[in-house]
Amino acid sequence: MSSKSDDFDLRPVDCIEGMKTLGDESVDIVVTSPPYNLGTKYGAYKDNKTPQEYLDWSCAWTREVKRVLKPKGSFFLNLGACPSNPLIPHELVVTLKGERVGFVLQNTFHWIKSIAIQTKDGQLLSAGHYKPIHSNRYVNDCHEYVFHLTKQGDTPLDRLGLGVPYMHKSNIGRWAHTKGRDLRCRGNNWFIPYKTIVSRSKQRPHPATFPVELAANCIKIHGFRPDLVVLDPFVGIGHSALAAKECGVRHFIGFDIDAEYLGTARRLLASRDSRPEVTAALL
Repeated sequence: MSSKSDDFDLRPVDCIEGMKTLGDESVDIVVTSPPYNLGTKYGAYKDNKTPQEYLDWSCAWTREVKRVLKPKGSFFLNLGACPSNPLIPHELVVTLKGERVGFVLQNTFHWIKSIAIQTKDGQLLSAGHYKPIHSNRYVNDCHEYVFHLTKQGDTPLDRLGLGVPYMHKSNIGRWAHTKGRDLRCRGNNWFIPYKTIVSRSKQRPHPATFPVELAANCIKIHGFRPDLVVLDPFVGIGHSALAAKECGVRHFIGFDIDAEYLGTARRLLASRDSRPEVTAALL
């Protein structure tokens, strides 16, 4: 499952059992999106636990995350909700911050899927994609959360790893913190629309993926190094693995109980990099 240059290890196993095989404080970044307990139809997982069962299960697998995470590591947890139950992600992150697990919430990022903005000439433009709902009580849900959890709350980040140019270039010389660079912190709102696809079954055969760019943002804001070890306990069809490869990460570990999803992940990774030694490590 490994090669001299890259080690992308995808395992068809329950994430708790998989993480038990990893050493203490052996992972730099965990980026993942677990099931939200909304009744989503996965291939091999039943997404219909009771609220208490879901919280107990979440504490069980996140305790393993905390054990394998390095002292200055980052745990990026993507969570969403449904309009009729908007507290789901907040209840879970409060539980993970409590005594049962003991993470610190260091940052909260907002993944904006769709947004309407007004241009300078007054036009209102809508960009992005979302799943529309038909309701006279709720509005369309156009965003999700990425909670940045750490062990002590003092993990250093590369704030300019996602830096954006200044709109008004006079600010470059006005502020000492720029050090002459045309780059500023992007902040915690990330507009990342889904890519348009023709066939979900062929192009995105998973009911709840996040974009590759979302996982790449997490790796970049933590601070990229080639020797980073990145873990996704719910790797699915491999979007976090693709992000790690695009960022230049050499060590990636992913678990999923669905062998079909992992098969798709391996094919996607192999198509991104046809080097024989990497392809052999994944198949």
